[in-house]
Amino acid sequence: MHSKIVNILTVSFTLFILWIIYTADTGGTIVFTKMVRFLPYPDKWGHFFLFGILTLLINRSLKNKRLSIGKYKPFLGTILVSMFVIVEELSQGFLATRNMDYLDLVADGFGIAGFTCIAMIWKRKEL
Repeated sequence: MHSKIVNILTVSFTLFILWIIYTADTGGTIVFTKMVRFLPYPDKWGHFFLFGILTLLINRSLKNKRLSIGKYKPFLGTILVSMFVIVEELSQGFLATRNMDYLDLVADGFGIAGFTCIAMIWKRKEL
């Protein structure tokens, strides 16, 4: 995918997620939740796909840049999204309009891990 298009998609998707977080933090209703109510655990699927796709897009925008942490070489985008997700989920404990849910964090983690695997496969196919 052309890097300019990926960067535009990444910024747009990041703004979309920030809008969802802002709306939830201020007690608003997110229209997309009505669209997926038929699914079991729609909130968890939302966390899985939103942060998974964000992870894939950020890794692509950063050209799958990796960090060296000892013998591990994780994707920078995966680390950045993981840190954001942890801070965002824990911050909900301080807001009257939100409640901290560790299962949301688990769903985020599975999405991040799953879409990191997709980034790894995608990177291998480019070589």
